[in-house]
Amino acid sequence: MKFSIITAVFNGARDIAGTLDSVAEQDHESIEHVIVDGASSDETLQIVRSHDARVARVISEPDVGVYDAFNKGLRLVTGDAIGFLNCGDRYSSSKALSKINAEFINPNVEAVFGDLEIVDPIDHRRIIRHYSSRYFAPNRTAYGLMPAHPTLFLRRSVYRQVGEYDPRFKIAGDFELCLRVFTRRSTNYRYLPEVLVNMPSGGLSNRGWRSIWDITREMKLACSVNGVDTSYLKLCMRLPLKILEMMWGRQAG
Repeated sequence: MKFSIITAVFNGARDIAGTLDSVAEQDHESIEHVIVDGASSDETLQIVRSHDARVARVISEPDVGVYDAFNKGLRLVTGDAIGFLNCGDRYSSSKALSKINAEFINPNVEAVFGDLEIVDPIDHRRIIRHYSSRYFAPNRTAYGLMPAHPTLFLRRSVYRQVGEYDPRFKIAGDFELCLRVFTRRSTNYRYLPEVLVNMPSGGLSNRGWRSIWDITREMKLACSVNGVDTSYLKLCMRLPLKILEMMWGRQAG
C-alpha cells in the first residue's frame, strides 16, 4: 500500500536532514513524503530541496501551530495510510514501514502503531524514555493513555470519518484526535511490540513538569469535548508509568 508521511517543521535546519534520510532509507517503495514548513527563516528549505529524491511536495507558509501544519499536510496527501514524522524524528530501521505494511495487508485493520524511544537530542544512542504503546486500550484514554503518535498510521478512510486535528489544542491535539479515532468509533487496530521511531527529547510534550501540567489540562478538555468520563486524578495516574518508562530507558541507554 502507499504510505503518506507528513513532516511538520519550523526552523529545523539542525535536524531535518536526519528525518529526510530516515524516510528515504525505507525499503518500502511506495512512499509519499510531504514537508509542511512554517515559513522557516533558517536553511531548512535549502536542506529539504537538496534531499528531494523522495520528497513528493513541499509547502512553506506561516501557520498557527503544529496541528494546523498537520491539517495542511492531510489536505495534500494521497496515500492509503497516513503517518506523521516530525523534524528530528527518525524511524528505528529501514524496515519500519515494511513491518507496518505487513499489518495493513489485512483489509480490516485500520490503524497500526508501535513503541517509541525518546532519546538525547545530541547523542541519539542515549535513551531517555522507552514509550511503550502496549498499555493502550480505548477504555484507558480516560487515564491519559494513547498510542505513541509518531508511530501511528491510520487509513485515509479513518481521517475522512473523524476529521482533521483540532487547532484549538496546542499540545494535546494528537490525544484529542485519538479520542475520536478510538472511542467515538470502533477502529480496528494492531500493536507492533517493537520500537518504530526514535524521537529527540525537547518536543512540546516532553519539556518538564510545566508541559505535563499544560498537556493534562488539555487532555481534560479533550475528554470533555468527546464525552469521555475522566478527572484530573485519573489523568495523573499515567505519570507513574511515565516515570517507570524513564527509568527503564536510562537503564537501556
